Amino acid sequence: MSTNSCNVQGFVGFTVPARVNRSAGTESSVVNVAGIGIGGSEVIVMAGPCAVENQEQLFVTARAVQKEGARILRGGAFKPRSSPYSFQGLGEEGLKLLKSIREETGMPVVTEVMDTRQVELVAEYADLLQIGSRNMQNFPLLKEVGLTRKPVLLKRGMMATIEEFLLAAEYILNQGNENVILCERGIRTFETSTRNTLDLSAVPMLKHLTHLPVIVDPSHGTGISWMVPAMAKASIAAGADGLIMEVHYRPDEALCDGHQSLDPDNFAILMTELRKIAMAVDRNVL
Repeated sequence: MSTNSCNVQGFVGFTVPARVNRSAGTESSVVNVAGIGIGGSEVIVMAGPCAVENQEQLFVTARAVQKEGARILRGGAFKPRSSPYSFQGLGEEGLKLLKSIREETGMPVVTEVMDTRQVELVAEYADLLQIGSRNMQNFPLLKEVGLTRKPVLLKRGMMATIEEFLLAAEYILNQGNENVILCERGIRTFETSTRNTLDLSAVPMLKHLTHLPVIVDPSHGTGISWMVPAMAKASIAAGADGLIMEVHYRPDEALCDGHQSLDPDNFAILMTELRKIAMAVDRNVL
């Protein structure tokens, strides 16, 4: 498939791939995740623990976030970790727990797939397949999830340009899977006060260049729980179609990323504030 130039005002500096390109007259795509539309007027909130640790942790957290308006449950069964000695997730046992709480709550599930050999297994349990930052340019994996026709949440690589991000999405669409959601989750810069630098300018740029829905991960984008509310609100103001946030019922005891996870009480406060921001920009949060 050839690429088409994107007709935009101002400097872009690259050619936007054909399938992701928001050409003249192209309407914004709405991706259906088990009956929930992402990319429409409603700002969709995905929330839950970074990693599935045990039944109590997952079930208590899931019930709490659903009560406050989260529409999709996040939870990692397979976890990519910088250290091989860190908690790597429960694997298929974690997927089974996610399935159980989905059956109870009715919440669709988003979880990460890390390897081409895992795609079929994870697709059996998940409603939305997440490709993490470290795998954004794992081209065999992108092609494999493209063949599933399952909705895909593609996270921006920690050192990826907007062009590289869109080209990664093009790999998935080229396989016939048009159900792709883009996620800005922060990039690596020279700044050390935060885990990553959350590039909120990417949100309006992506919305301008592509018809695909765009969401934001303020948890990984900052790495600091007290910063998550401010950046979540700013994300909606910038035009994000959704948020994916880490919530843990006991962040101090979390096996993975507790320092950037909200507890249920703070999540409840944030959801109230998000509704006000959404109304101000003619959107809504359930």
